[in-house]
Amino acid sequence: MRLETLLQEIEYECVQGSLDKEIRALVYDSRKVQQGSVFVCIRGMNYDGHDYVKEVVSKGAVAVVVEREIEKMPETVTVIQVRDTRYALAFLSASWFSHPADKLKIIGITGTKGKTTTTYMVKSILEAAGRKVGLIGTIESIIGESHKPSANTTPESYILQETFKDMVEAGLDTVVMEVSSQALKLHRTQGFVFDYGIFTNLEPDHIGPGEHESFEEYAACKGLLFKQCRVGIINGDDTHAQAILAGHTCKVITYGLKEGNDLQATALSLSHRPGALGVCFETKGLLQSSIEVSSPGQFSVYNALTAIAICLQFGVPKEAIQKALLEVKVKGRIEMVKVSEDFTFLIDYAHNAMALKSLLVTLREYQPHRLICLFGCGGNRSKIRRYEMGEVSGTLADLTIITSDNPRFEEPMDIIEDIKTGIRKTEGKYLAICDRKEAIRYAISHGEKGDIIVLAGKGHEDYQEIKGVKYPMDERELIRQILAGE
Repeated sequence: MRLETLLQEIEYECVQGSLDKEIRALVYDSRKVQQGSVFVCIRGMNYDGHDYVKEVVSKGAVAVVVEREIEKMPETVTVIQVRDTRYALAFLSASWFSHPADKLKIIGITGTKGKTTTTYMVKSILEAAGRKVGLIGTIESIIGESHKPSANTTPESYILQETFKDMVEAGLDTVVMEVSSQALKLHRTQGFVFDYGIFTNLEPDHIGPGEHESFEEYAACKGLLFKQCRVGIINGDDTHAQAILAGHTCKVITYGLKEGNDLQATALSLSHRPGALGVCFETKGLLQSSIEVSSPGQFSVYNALTAIAICLQFGVPKEAIQKALLEVKVKGRIEMVKVSEDFTFLIDYAHNAMALKSLLVTLREYQPHRLICLFGCGGNRSKIRRYEMGEVSGTLADLTIITSDNPRFEEPMDIIEDIKTGIRKTEGKYLAICDRKEAIRYAISHGEKGDIIVLAGKGHEDYQEIKGVKYPMDERELIRQILAGE
């Protein structure tokens, strides 16, 4: 591709050199530069691409894209200056891959909670209706039969556009993706327009160094999606909905449990069968139907409403929606694992106090004989999280089994002692079993009729990180081994 063609969609100044060059690669990682590359200088928390321009030129870069002044380059190197290199990278990436998003229907889901579950719900329903759907999210990217683990909830713009290209080549017509506030802040989703932008809910999260300076900034970044989509589908019950929509440029559809929403759920009731928890409800407004979801709690109703509102835009029949919502399962998100006819056993990713409280409060509604919570906390992270999670579990669970999560470079027993500090603020019963497999074995072997047992914190993860090494550890495999007597 000619450099001049690549630059057509961005505002820039050519500080030095010629635009009449053939470009062989678009690169933002200095380690991947090859002969004929254009290198985009990205600034991160611990890395600034501007510091590597001399190195990339020595490797064969023929052009660099910068947002600040750099050291003098050889005259043969073209220097392009833009206001924001991350923003520019998104448009350059779209051009580089020939605008694959134009060939897809793109659904972007943002919010504090519910993004992952809702993407799988939407994928399941749309596929049941005959569409060919790719997925990009926290757990993985899915293209046909290919499942690739994710490094970020929403990948860097270059990788995102490359993924879109791969989806088009695989014959897909739709993509449903999680859109993080960080991705919106860092312009990873620029360079195309979402057909549908979805807002699930907003709670304080991701606020601190390297993320968002304040809750207000966090909310404002979420709201950017609704200036970049054609149709906005909004949780009308959320108290921050109007703030999220400030300055929106899209058509708006609302859903929720309250009157006045375009799609409303009513008559909620719990369903509880051996080894399974769910919820039933009626819908009115955009769809009049009876729905059952095979996961528990009010938040499952909201997730289902989100998926229904999206799929109605695609003309999906009511019967396909009903069937898919009953069958859909998401790895590590209130994932039921059949262990016994006597008690319910599940795995969930809840790994902070807010998520754990929401989960345990929901499970309490099913009036278990005992609610048992097994969890640990990650090493080299805030001790406050450990205290808070310990206090939440001690308050809401009948028994807490404290174990190891990802200790990283800390001693597991030190982390467990911190969790105990929180749980001792309550009168909750607890015990500590450091080895996670042995902790799970204890939970299974001591399960009583009517119990609900939840393994919290690991969710979809299939490893345990210890002193810089990720060792294979999937809780589903541990359960299988335990049941097999291993």
